[in-house]
Amino acid sequence: MKNKKTIIGLVTLLVLSLLVAGCGGKKAETPAEESVAEKFQGRVIGIEPGAGLMSASEEAIEAYGLTDYALMDGSSATMTATLADAIANEEWVIVTGWTPHWKFAKWDLKYLEDPKNVFGGDEQIHTLVRNGLDADMPDVYALLDNFSWTPDDMAALMVSNSEEGSDEYANAVAWIEENADKVAEWIPEETATEKGTVKLIYVPWDSEIASTNVVTAVLQEKMGYDVELIEVDAGAMYQGLASGDADGMVAAWLPTTHGHYLDAIKDDVVDLGVNLDGTKIGWVVPSYVTIDSIEDLQPTE
Repeated sequence: MKNKKTIIGLVTLLVLSLLVAGCGGKKAETPAEESVAEKFQGRVIGIEPGAGLMSASEEAIEAYGLTDYALMDGSSATMTATLADAIANEEWVIVTGWTPHWKFAKWDLKYLEDPKNVFGGDEQIHTLVRNGLDADMPDVYALLDNFSWTPDDMAALMVSNSEEGSDEYANAVAWIEENADKVAEWIPEETATEKGTVKLIYVPWDSEIASTNVVTAVLQEKMGYDVELIEVDAGAMYQGLASGDADGMVAAWLPTTHGHYLDAIKDDVVDLGVNLDGTKIGWVVPSYVTIDSIEDLQPTE
């Protein structure tokens, strides 16, 4: 019995030795660390195709050699929804962004630095009107010419508009009542006796929804006009104004975002100048993302 136990013990030791030798002969493989592109799933989340911000984003991908990334078409709404989902899961995400925008008040975000200056510097939002509006509706022309507010003004209204179930026009009416002194500076002293319908054209970005509804609220609540709102994409907004299908807009992002649209129709519209100064466009990430520049998106050789 003793010999049998000894044999079993030796066999056991031999098997264990072979297992140890087998394990020691090959180290366990360590999973490869995700690349920066993999962390971002190789995507830049965009907005409506054809927007100047999208064109600039395509230029950025080429200028920085970002061959592992694709620009995803979408809309302002899908962009913010994707951003919200990523932040909820603490995932890395790049979105096309601009300020003013309510997302900067809701989340801790940052622009990626753009050392090649593909996205340009600060932009302004201009007011444009159709040719002949000054003769047809001089008081409307004067209001649009006087309209001017700040990024903080716009951001405050956009935050209200972002709340679930909010009414964008009702929020605009509340804003003009709360800012009566500022609004009074926009309204001309003399207004027309006979009121018609003013057609305002806009692109459905959160910023332009806010500004267009504010002007609409002033025209309807303070000046007695009816307003027809025409929602279109960016290119159609400029064409609609140039053709006379709309009277005006307060949504021209210049010189970068919409500059190519204005160049094509500049003789057919009147630029009344800046209604909001200090805007910006570029690529935006959550602040927990550990890179700070578009250059950091490139794969490390």
